[in-house]
Amino acid sequence: MSEGFEEKQAENVEQAMEADTTDPMTGTAEDQYDMTRIGKKQELLRNFQFLSVLAFTTVIIASWETVLYTISYGLVNGGLAGLVWMFIVAAVGMGTVVLSLAEMASMAPTSGGQYHWVSEFAPPGVQKFLSFLTGWLATLAWQTGIASGSYLTASQIQSLMLLNDPSYSFQRWHGTLLIISVATVAICLNVFLAKQLPQIEVLMLILHFVGFFAIIISLWVMAPRTPAKIVFTQFQNNGGWPALGLSVLIGMTGPVYSMIASDCAVHMAEETKDASRILPLGMVWSMIISALSGFIMVLTFCFSVGDIESALGSPTGQPYIQVFYNATNSRTGTTVMTVVIATMTLCNTINNVASASRQLYAFARDRGLPFSSTLSYVKPGWLIPLNSILVCFIVTSLLSLINIGSAVAFNAIVSLGTAALFSTYAISISCILVKRWRGEPLRPRRWSLGTWGAPVNGAALGFMGLFYFFSFWPLFTPTEASTMNWSIAIYGAVVFVAVVFYHTHGKFVYDGPVVLVKKDL
Repeated sequence: MSEGFEEKQAENVEQAMEADTTDPMTGTAEDQYDMTRIGKKQELLRNFQFLSVLAFTTVIIASWETVLYTISYGLVNGGLAGLVWMFIVAAVGMGTVVLSLAEMASMAPTSGGQYHWVSEFAPPGVQKFLSFLTGWLATLAWQTGIASGSYLTASQIQSLMLLNDPSYSFQRWHGTLLIISVATVAICLNVFLAKQLPQIEVLMLILHFVGFFAIIISLWVMAPRTPAKIVFTQFQNNGGWPALGLSVLIGMTGPVYSMIASDCAVHMAEETKDASRILPLGMVWSMIISALSGFIMVLTFCFSVGDIESALGSPTGQPYIQVFYNATNSRTGTTVMTVVIATMTLCNTINNVASASRQLYAFARDRGLPFSSTLSYVKPGWLIPLNSILVCFIVTSLLSLINIGSAVAFNAIVSLGTAALFSTYAISISCILVKRWRGEPLRPRRWSLGTWGAPVNGAALGFMGLFYFFSFWPLFTPTEASTMNWSIAIYGAVVFVAVVFYHTHGKFVYDGPVVLVKKDL
């Protein structure tokens, strides 16, 4: 590490230790202690509290909304019964993951999240490399997350256009323009309304609940009823796989996707008051809310779906829109219900930008990326990582251009974010589990799993291993170029680039955040 860099960080620590406990910039005494311990300067405004963290995390997980626009995964592989039982499996599995992440968030509440935890908790011999790789995978996951949210919002807008004008013809360049438009709205809100973001999060949470009850009550009242025996016992293999059980496991992708990304709260750690206590509470409660609301929506949809073939063959390209229309027999009613979903997907994208930009800022601050000094720069008075936010917009816009040439390639890129994010979870949780197995002391924390730590960590790794394996499978067999899941190839390419960049450049400039941690605090 360069001498100048060490001097700068020493100065940052001194400033943090001298901070006023009443200053909204520095948060509570515990927040100041945490920033001093990790050797970082407080540059962002701590204006998030429990309710805004809960809202932020719940909206970005978007469980019941995601259940609807990923419902085709389960309908093709598993059928109605597969959707119900795989959601329960996914909820339990993701619960162990979130509990494990929440404990680490209490140990080290920093915007870096997983790559910081790996750097601090991994065995010394692999700390540097694993931390660097985790940082790259997290960057990949969150950057593609913005593109994914923008794409989902755009595709629902196009579906609405087709619903109300059957003569409308889907054009990929239309989708690209809509993706960029959605990303523009998300970026502008994160830049110009950053100080009001906690209050906006609460409004988003209210809309999240109002939309949830409006939709399920409408379906309960107006939709036809599917017999309970079919919902709970009729599994289907519509993907052409040689075994029903295999098909059901492949269909788990949708339920898991509807409960991922709880680490978003961690990346807002340096903007949260009393972060070591609030973050784990917000993460766990948002998971509980998401699991319950998601399961209720799964049951509601399965009992209301009617003809599955009709839903899958919807001209809008969205099975849930067809179910809405079949229930209401009204384009206006269906439009209103779908607008609620599209609005919440936009809210999800707004939060994606916030979380992704903070992760990018933190990793650049530790010199894990090219142009790190630019990406980690916080302009005085703005209190946000403006450069990182703008880079998020550029990346999303560039990725959206791929959609013009090949929708298959674009979908492969945005879908691999789930596998990349799971990789960061698995690596960081493995580091904590290894310390537990070795009997090494863990960091003091205000939210702890106690004696359940090792079993919960182990269960989380087992679940993620199962999902990770099936996340790269296509929906159908036999496959063609247009139906193949190409995310494994792109994932491998990104890992290869990260490894090459590490050995040619990264290891000479990246030391990992652990070198700045004050071990005597």
